[in-house]
Amino acid sequence: MIRALAALMLGLAVLAAQVAPGFAQERPATFADLAEMVSPAVVNITTTTVVAGRTGPQGIVPEGSPFEDFFRDFEDRQDGAPRRSSALGSGFVISADGYIVTNNHVIVDSDEIMIEFFSGQELPAEIIGTDPNTDLALLKVDATDLPFVVFGDSNGAGARVGDWVMAMGNPLGQGFSVSAGIVSARNRALSGTYDDYIQTDAAINRGNSGGPLFNMDGEVIGVNTAILSPNGGSIGIGFAMSSAVVVNVVDQLREFGETRRGWLGVRIQDVTPDMVEAIEGLDMARGAMVTDVPTGPAEDAGMLSGDVILMFDGTEIADTRELVTIVGNSPVGKSVPVQVLRAGEMEDLTVVLGRRETAEAAGTDPQPEAMEPAMTDLMGMTLSEVTPDLVQEYQLGKGDGLVVTDVAADSEAAEKGILAGDLITEAGQQKVATLGDLEARIVEAEEAGRKSILLLIRRGGDPRFVALGLE
Repeated sequence: MIRALAALMLGLAVLAAQVAPGFAQERPATFADLAEMVSPAVVNITTTTVVAGRTGPQGIVPEGSPFEDFFRDFEDRQDGAPRRSSALGSGFVISADGYIVTNNHVIVDSDEIMIEFFSGQELPAEIIGTDPNTDLALLKVDATDLPFVVFGDSNGAGARVGDWVMAMGNPLGQGFSVSAGIVSARNRALSGTYDDYIQTDAAINRGNSGGPLFNMDGEVIGVNTAILSPNGGSIGIGFAMSSAVVVNVVDQLREFGETRRGWLGVRIQDVTPDMVEAIEGLDMARGAMVTDVPTGPAEDAGMLSGDVILMFDGTEIADTRELVTIVGNSPVGKSVPVQVLRAGEMEDLTVVLGRRETAEAAGTDPQPEAMEPAMTDLMGMTLSEVTPDLVQEYQLGKGDGLVVTDVAADSEAAEKGILAGDLITEAGQQKVATLGDLEARIVEAEEAGRKSILLLIRRGGDPRFVALGLE
């Protein structure tokens, strides 16, 4: 036994001796050369905002306090006097003629923006364009022959999980500062539609926002944007928006002063494993399921609610996030081939993409519409045809369907999150306007040997598909 353990330990020691030197050689002995090379292109950003002064006592002390007169006199001296508020952030120069990238939240609502360079020179900056969706902003200073850095491939070598990276910026207002770590994860999503963050354990703190995340070649692979922290300081979980997103946004801001994202004109949801059996012709949970097709490019191309988008412009679609990213990065006006699964058959469509920003600005709210009442209990739900009273009670939008007025607590419908006030507009990927329509769809599904039926549920105007068992 002892000999066996000794042999095992010797084997592990030999393996460690074989592996460890290779890793030691790849670890940089110093980041000094890299920091010296890129520092001249990294900047500190100070913004100033004029804030309106108070217009009267603000309740600093309780009424009747012996200090009330003193504080009222103090506040009276402040009445109407504007105050100047300052904030700090980071950025980096991307061209010799003075274009600078930072976060939108660093400069939003600012009245003055001052750029401090590594050399100590200070210059005022103007805003060229911003994109709140990705929290990016492009600034410009009046200068020439500035040192600048270039973007690298955030999806390529030098940005793999485990690769070394270096962050630079102005943490907590302390001036130019360097921190190093590795790529902890990629393709992180926080809360935005177009999120594609690199996660790193390089120290990122307040004031680092807008600064660059470099690979070991001195290329920018991310813009430091956010941290996950219970105390406001770095705990080794920082996020940088990937250069794959940044380059596209910056190019548009530079050319147009705004973003111009492609728009398909559909509402979609992920296909979940429990929905697969209810979708004819689908072999696994993949693609993006269309829940609604309002007026727009997709409708013009003949896309329908219930279609599953499996291919967009030659790319297989894994889920809704991937589709949103690809569409948003596509040029406005481009004719795009799209393959959808419809009633078990593949359909080839061609969509001419619109512009998302224009579509969002032109959004309208549908008006209620009433129908004759009828009620029944099915699949653990009490259902009613739409009535004026139900429209008012649940603030339903315009359109046909069946209103869920109650859900049994022990039912599958409750487990799937269906609530009173939800509107069922489709069953088995066919529209339903009456209880008879729904019952007919259920019979059809049972005769086809299906164990579940797919319902299109609308709540507050937002649609989603839910599969409910028929047994």
